[in-house]
Amino acid sequence: MASTRTSEQTRQAHIETLGDTLGPLYHALWNELAWLYAKWGEYVEVFGTKPSRIELVNSAAPHFFRIVQDSIWDDCLLHIARLTDPPRSAGKENLTVRRLPEVIERHELRASVAKLVDHAVDTASFCRDWRNRRIAHRDLKLALEAGAERLEPASRAKVKSVLESLSDVLNSISTHYMNSKTRFEGVGSYRGALDLLHVIGEGLQAQEAQRQRVMEGDIRPEDDRKRDL
Repeated sequence: MASTRTSEQTRQAHIETLGDTLGPLYHALWNELAWLYAKWGEYVEVFGTKPSRIELVNSAAPHFFRIVQDSIWDDCLLHIARLTDPPRSAGKENLTVRRLPEVIERHELRASVAKLVDHAVDTASFCRDWRNRRIAHRDLKLALEAGAERLEPASRAKVKSVLESLSDVLNSISTHYMNSKTRFEGVGSYRGALDLLHVIGEGLQAQEAQRQRVMEGDIRPEDDRKRDL
């Protein structure tokens, strides 16, 4: 029989299994990565699955969905940059996968996790470049196109590679201690982007049917009524 646990129960389970130092850190990173996967999944659902979905949202509200597209993209790159930042910056402690090796006591596991962390950090370098010179700060030369070094190339494929490298880090720990892995890419959403696309599609069909009817002279009272949303 399948069982579910609350967030606090899951946290306590991680602490009981991984210890008072590694457990809370692992759980916090596990939550961060799950949320990152959820956001990225919604982005891909709309903007990275098939051209017909792009055509759909452009038919409905192109300006709005361009803002949504850019905002989620920047947010995901910013999220990745945070997760791969140094453990300490500006005199403050950061939640980052780079903290994991220093709190793992078992030598072999610490070494293997360190390699996976280094790979994730290298793979995510483009996210930190975008964060540092475009998202969190706006590099003047880059903005003015005045001979600045170009941003590191970014793409959905590269983001997917980073997410996989981050999940490899956490799953190496869960495999060692709990003999289990988390399929982060399976994080779904209730009434998310796909549901919205269906509503938009049905709304556009209804709008077109109304337009055809009005052109044929079949004008109804509700055609002049604007809903107060």
